[in-house]
Amino acid sequence: MKNDEVIQAEIVSLIKTIDEKRIENHQDDDYQFARDNLKQLVEKGNVALDGVLELAAASDHPRVYEVVGQMIRSLGETNKDIIELQKDMKQLKDEEGPSKITQNAIFVGSTAELQKFLKSSKKKEIKEISNGTE
Repeated sequence: MKNDEVIQAEIVSLIKTIDEKRIENHQDDDYQFARDNLKQLVEKGNVALDGVLELAAASDHPRVYEVVGQMIRSLGETNKDIIELQKDMKQLKDEEGPSKITQNAIFVGSTAELQKFLKSSKKKEIKEISNGTE
């Protein structure tokens, strides 16, 4: 009966580990997707800006120069968004780190079983030391 409890505890631990990895993979996928989209926006914005600058030079119309200014500001903000996205992802990774460390091991069983286990492991250590295998 105790072995069943130990197996169930191991299964629960394994399921939690798998779920954590799935969440981490989703975060990585979402981060990469958002980053790629922002980079594409910057690339397309640069191409559009070049076209609007040519139009502004040809027409000398004040409204076109106003649009150029707005596009430059928008591209600058998008570049800042890319940097903020990196910072946010780094912060998420840093927060996840310590939660994966196991500090304590729990023995599920009776005290008699624990004593038997400790005695048998102690005997094994003594045999290894006397055989010189350690």
